[in-house]
Amino acid sequence: MAQQERALKTRLLIVEAAGAVFDELGYDAATTTEIIARSGVTRGALYFHFPSKEAIADAVIASQDQFLVPPDHRVRLQATIDLTMSYARRLQHDSLLRGAVRLAVEQASYRKPDATPYVSSHEVVCRLLREAEANGELLPTADPEELTPLIVGAFTGIQVLSQAHNNRLDLLERVSALWKNLLPAIAVAGLLPHLDTSPEARPR
Repeated sequence: MAQQERALKTRLLIVEAAGAVFDELGYDAATTTEIIARSGVTRGALYFHFPSKEAIADAVIASQDQFLVPPDHRVRLQATIDLTMSYARRLQHDSLLRGAVRLAVEQASYRKPDATPYVSSHEVVCRLLREAEANGELLPTADPEELTPLIVGAFTGIQVLSQAHNNRLDLLERVSALWKNLLPAIAVAGLLPHLDTSPEARPR
């Protein structure tokens, strides 16, 4: 058991260090030598867990799932808002998540692009919107299946622009603006005054 725990700890050290390296340098400029230096593990330990730099990148991308746990708010539309705000807040400070997002956006640099990095976020958002629909929170014209790629795609574009403009310093304000403009078109009128989209809001 102790050996297994050490192996898991070593793997986590590698993935976290790789996230920071990929965030700073991108896939092409990142090297396993730099990842080894940041993580403090041996080259043998790194290749025991990961056969290639691409495998490390895939593990970093997969780490996004841990940041996609929605708050347990009874109003599922509010839970959706809170999830995007929490994700945006983590993007401002968490190097592992930042590295994962950069790899997802720039994946053409090391493999044929596909939608795999966005599957988890799509599934979580779609589930929340279906629950909101079941609770009577959405207008009859608001289709969760249509809204999900719109929200995920808009968030992706917003964070890319925010990164380019000021290293995501205004990301929360941009996500807040997205919801302020989108909610009147999807939420029932009676719920609108009770939905909190402020950048300062924390999950309830």
